[in-house]
Amino acid sequence: MADRKHGVPVPETHSTIRSEDWDSEDLSGRRYERVAFVDVDMTEATSRGATFHECVFRDVRFNASVHSDSAFTNCAFKSCVFFDATFTGCKLVGSVFDDCSFSLLRVEGGDWSFAGLPGADLRGVSFKDVRLREADLTKARCEGAVLRDADLSGAWLHSADFTRADLRGSDLSALDPLVAKLKDAVIDVRQAVTLAMALGMEVRSD
Repeated sequence: MADRKHGVPVPETHSTIRSEDWDSEDLSGRRYERVAFVDVDMTEATSRGATFHECVFRDVRFNASVHSDSAFTNCAFKSCVFFDATFTGCKLVGSVFDDCSFSLLRVEGGDWSFAGLPGADLRGVSFKDVRLREADLTKARCEGAVLRDADLSGAWLHSADFTRADLRGSDLSALDPLVAKLKDAVIDVRQAVTLAMALGMEVRSD
């Protein structure tokens, strides 16, 4: 399991839930702290107001699961599958993802600040109106992704690939256009000014 950004270690867990079938289970209101979930099937599970704090998820399947106003704070995810999963208004502050699959993931609202997604394959995923302050997206593959109205201030974006990504409305103040791939990315006028200034250009209105 990869360590978190800034050297914060993976949580030490005190109990383990292993090889359980939680397919279509309602997890609303449940609270877990420092629990290891190993080979658990959460396909089509739902949660509202659930709390997972400093938990470790290994080989967990979140396929087509739906989570609203739930918290996965300072958690670690290893080799998990998020195919067609939806997170709405959820808090994943400080969580780290290692070797996970995110195909068709949809995230709307919520706080993913300080999340660790280095090298993640985020092609085609959708993040809308999400706080991603100081998130680690180093070398993340975001080709064709939607990152609309996202707060990426202070994010680590070195060598990230945003080819054909829709970045409109997002804070790109931390993006160095010389070390990130931006071919055919969609941006708005305000972002164009930000990137031009990052390249040392002088922007004038006349």
